[in-house]
Amino acid sequence: MKFLDEYRDPKLARAIVAEIRKTVTRPAVLMEICGGQTHTLMRYGIDELLPEQVELVHGPGCPVCVTPLEIIDKAVAIASTPGVILVSYGDMLRVPGSESDLFRVKAAGGDVRMVYSPMDALRIARQHPDRRVVFFAVGFETTAPANAMCVWQAKREGLLNFSILVSHVLVPPAIRLLLGLPGNRVKGFIAPGHVCTVMGFTEYEELAAQFHVPFVVGGFEPLDLLEAILMLVRQLEEGRAQVENQYVRSVTRFGNEPARRRMFEVFEVSDRKWRGIGEIALSGYRLRPEYAAFDAEQIFGIQTRTVEEPAECIAASVLQGLAKPVDCPAFGTRCTPETPLGAPMVSSEGACAAYYQYRRHVEVAQAFLPVELPS
Repeated sequence: MKFLDEYRDPKLARAIVAEIRKTVTRPAVLMEICGGQTHTLMRYGIDELLPEQVELVHGPGCPVCVTPLEIIDKAVAIASTPGVILVSYGDMLRVPGSESDLFRVKAAGGDVRMVYSPMDALRIARQHPDRRVVFFAVGFETTAPANAMCVWQAKREGLLNFSILVSHVLVPPAIRLLLGLPGNRVKGFIAPGHVCTVMGFTEYEELAAQFHVPFVVGGFEPLDLLEAILMLVRQLEEGRAQVENQYVRSVTRFGNEPARRRMFEVFEVSDRKWRGIGEIALSGYRLRPEYAAFDAEQIFGIQTRTVEEPAECIAASVLQGLAKPVDCPAFGTRCTPETPLGAPMVSSEGACAAYYQYRRHVEVAQAFLPVELPS
């Protein structure tokens, strides 16, 4: 499988791990931001291969996981409204709200549909002019351009039966918050490759300079992440705090400028609440006033109410890199993908789901690197 196997070459992986072992001389707590990166690290046992000085913790890089309970409750309320078709990505259907989730609404007769693109939601709106169609627009900067494009297209076509429920969040403000926490231990970050493909990495240069913390934009294959870890270790050992780009085959410094232009035409930056973290200033997107006719929150006028997280769930600590999923007493028992207490156990990018899938047993598959590495 060319273009895939070359980034999973065991021989090259062993060489990079050996170089990390040779280079590191001091403790280094590193955080990957993207949930897709978390799953690669867990699936291939990369964290188990690193020297003991290097510890990996997992950040709030799963958009499903940080979608607040209040937004889930609004989606449930909208989906339960007669005459509404609520359209969503599959991950969101099982995320628990305070009392229900979208799967239960669907089971009770609500018209909830799963799609793979916001443009599918537009197609449904065209097919059902007598129904109100709402797309649940969740994600980081990665999905914002496509969601912006569908709103732009709906306005162009005059599809006034179409709207979106916006829950977009931005990575850099969350990192800024984490770096300011009293208990922060993170010394370097693997920046999210997909987000940086859209946005570039100039915002991370500001964070690196302000907090004197290195960033490496990383890809999603095993060799991508091992190389990103090596680059961070080298920076820390040399006392540098810069932004380096490992994911050069996808990411440029200024990102995808046409996508960004469309996104900023439709969205503007706003404060946004994050599940398990709270409100972060200027950390999300909302529709600009000229697109208010497509804003589901305004159309349906659902009142916001504050909802508390389940007391037993430690998702907040996991999302902030302060705890690992296995530190939770409910992990794998009272909290499973079938019966989740929190969103990180539901999402395909959630840290708890990654640990459950790859680490709930004592044994860790070593098929990726079967040869014992030197200590």
